[in-house]
Amino acid sequence: MFSTRTRSRSVRPHSVLDEESSLEIDPEDDFPEGGLRAWLVVASAWLLLLPSFGFMVAIGTLQDYWAQHQLSDYSARDVGWIPSVFTYLSSALGLFVGPLFDRYGPRWIALVGSCGYVIMIFLLAECKEYWQMLLCCGVLGGIMGAMLTTTSLAVVAHWFKARRGLAQGIAMVGSSFGGLSIPLILRTTLPKYGYAWSLRILGFEFMACFIIGNFLMKARIPPSAAAKKQAIISLHIFGDLRFSLFTISVFGFEIVLFGTLGILPTYATLSTNFGPDTGFYLISVLNGVSCIGRIIPGYVADKIGRFNSLLIMIMFTLVWMLALWLPLGTKSLAALYAFVALFGFGTGSWMALTPACVGQLCRAGEFGRYYGSMYFVASLATLICIPISGELVQTVGAQSMVGFFCAVLALSLVCFAFSRWACLGRRWVVREKV
Repeated sequence: MFSTRTRSRSVRPHSVLDEESSLEIDPEDDFPEGGLRAWLVVASAWLLLLPSFGFMVAIGTLQDYWAQHQLSDYSARDVGWIPSVFTYLSSALGLFVGPLFDRYGPRWIALVGSCGYVIMIFLLAECKEYWQMLLCCGVLGGIMGAMLTTTSLAVVAHWFKARRGLAQGIAMVGSSFGGLSIPLILRTTLPKYGYAWSLRILGFEFMACFIIGNFLMKARIPPSAAAKKQAIISLHIFGDLRFSLFTISVFGFEIVLFGTLGILPTYATLSTNFGPDTGFYLISVLNGVSCIGRIIPGYVADKIGRFNSLLIMIMFTLVWMLALWLPLGTKSLAALYAFVALFGFGTGSWMALTPACVGQLCRAGEFGRYYGSMYFVASLATLICIPISGELVQTVGAQSMVGFFCAVLALSLVCFAFSRWACLGRRWVVREKV
């Protein structure tokens, strides 16, 4: 009897100490950085981003199809408003989705977004009028897309910190794979099965991704009481000079990336003598190579710094726009394919490194708020860039449109350089990891 009591007394202090020490561990400072559970979350993000972000970056193929068939009576600018509203809402509504993620976690947000997105794609198959496509794809698709894209990227930030660039790059490969596969599927199914069944086939593919992705998704950091007390819209975070300058840079990225993705098939159709299927293949090549651009720079960024890597990739992309697309884009099909591949690699790194850079400016438990707020501002670019691109191609020509994109990216490069300068305590240091 005595020995039993002695053992119980000796065990109790250890259990109390273990309990207290576990309570003192801040989940913000103890990231798994790997393991089966963490990589399954990355897989879930990959699967949710394939239909949501993947459809977003492949929307140019449908835009070109609409312009030649159901909406042939409308101008390229008018047709461009459909993907513009879709892309804008998918990014801008992160302002609300991000704080909701921080408050309540990803489970119900991803589930509602998945169900709504499947409904959208099946309804879009039945749409024949302009206003129907605008409401279905633009409005409904944009709202559901915001729930999926913001949640997918935010949940990965819960599991990785030192390797966040690589992890989010791998997750973003899902969007590249979607951007690669969706145009190729449509290229095969549209002439064979028609418009309605082509979109239904996409709908079944999306449904499979959503079922598995929702099953694998899991948050690690529990919603904090502080997050629930904060306002949904927190504009005070723009008082951080690093964040404000970075947001301006991303605004420019969005103009260049989605302006190009939206107009590239129309650019190939209206401004060149290349084949009618060139637009499908250009989008597929761009998104296929961007898979590599999301992984390799993400891995390198964890070694040399996320801001450093993104700065290099912005310069890399601008150089090839000036060297290949501007002088040779309408003259040489080989040069156009070479540019599209290099552009895909460069912009793929933008999409992977942008959330990693945001995560460097805030705590993981605040990632949804920061990411959503940044894209609320930056996404204004997607609302105007596709119609503007279509108007520029038709009125002043393809070369002037490309020159406009080059100028916007150059300004973004300057803003980003100053954001990095602010991150370094307002110092110009070349070799420091940041």
